[in-house]
Amino acid sequence: MKLHFHGAARTVTGSLHIVETARGEIVLLDCGLFQGRRAEARERNTTLPIEPARVKAVLLSHAHIDHIGNLPTWAARGLRCPVYGTAATVDLAALLLRDSAHIQVLDALHINRKYRRGEESVVPLYQPEDAERAIALLRGSPYREWFDVLPGLRTRFSDAGHILGSASITLEERANGSAKRLAFTGDAGRPDSPILKDPEPFPAGADVVISECTYGDRDHPPQHELPEELRRILYRTVARGGRVIIPAFAVGRTQTLMYALRELHDAGKLPELPVYVDSPLATGATEVFTRHPECYDAAAMAALRQDGSIFALNGFTATRSTEESKALNDKREPCVIIAASGMCEAGRILHHLERGLGNPRNTILMVGFQAENTLGRRLADGLKTVRVFGQEQFVRAEVVALDGFSAHAGQSELAAYLERCRGNGPLFLVHGEEPRALAFKEFIQRRGFADVRIPGQGEEFKV
Repeated sequence: MKLHFHGAARTVTGSLHIVETARGEIVLLDCGLFQGRRAEARERNTTLPIEPARVKAVLLSHAHIDHIGNLPTWAARGLRCPVYGTAATVDLAALLLRDSAHIQVLDALHINRKYRRGEESVVPLYQPEDAERAIALLRGSPYREWFDVLPGLRTRFSDAGHILGSASITLEERANGSAKRLAFTGDAGRPDSPILKDPEPFPAGADVVISECTYGDRDHPPQHELPEELRRILYRTVARGGRVIIPAFAVGRTQTLMYALRELHDAGKLPELPVYVDSPLATGATEVFTRHPECYDAAAMAALRQDGSIFALNGFTATRSTEESKALNDKREPCVIIAASGMCEAGRILHHLERGLGNPRNTILMVGFQAENTLGRRLADGLKTVRVFGQEQFVRAEVVALDGFSAHAGQSELAAYLERCRGNGPLFLVHGEEPRALAFKEFIQRRGFADVRIPGQGEEFKV
């Protein structure tokens, strides 16, 4: 068995790892969209490391776009194999891939009409029909059950507790009278996170483990402090007559925020203000959440039994149409607007930032990891001017980051998780910027992990 690292190597986005079996068959672990500077992202997403027709199977850890979002590009160029994920991942992936294609088409049109007159036009990475080709390949499988991917190659999903349907992946190859196991954490979640069950360990003793290290250099604030921090931000912004604009991943982060706002409301700690979920994708994802209570933890199940929904709050308004979204910018009263994308690289959030960044009464609330070279990262880093739709914008709004809402395990949480399912061979660190990967390598080595490696783009390894 050979490993080829071609995505999320020394960066946090574009997850793509290639497994080559002893028989020379190719399996992909994830097929994510690289997000960053437009030219670099275009180059990385269109330059495929192998011919898609050679791939015999794709295994998805979860449905975030940086783990599934380049499937349509591969499908457009000949990918025809099954794409496996959990049942919830398959439902979410279909939703996200359709939305990704739609947003790319709309954003290209917007940029070309408003900013590119007389210049070469921006072309969408892929079209809706390419997304449909990829969706037709999706296959669902339950947690904790081995199934055959290819003759002599089987796999198993374990609940990763990151987002709905997220999984760590164990892959076992039997060849030449012996068995080799590879484990991939995907994105590991946090213990005691809202809604979802805690991450469960994948089978121990793998010959090689591939682990994320997104927050490899830090721990998050305790989860129990988040509601009070959120309450303070809301009241502070309302007092100055502003709005809270929240870039949030449509899957996972939006639902966590809705759940947190519901809990504040039930405790009498939510100010009277409307909450707009300005993302048809997030609304669709919330509907998928309601179809998969098998992923809920005990507290979410109790809320479901009591209210019939874990997101029940009269103040929530979901916008569907573009006209409804645009109308939000004409409102003057304080409100909360939750919109995708989480790293501010596409979607409706860009329009709200275009209109809201210059108003000092507003708050831009960052609630997730922001990759290098994204607009979200520039805002989180405190830049006073940023480019939105290619145009300079002054940042006069208050920008606040709440890392505690992250669905990724922090340094200590991830180390404790890996200790529960320790492998027998090397540990590869991916899905982390290089300084964070180096910090986690040092941290985990102090806990007895002797062989820890940080692969570079295109690096190969033989199991």
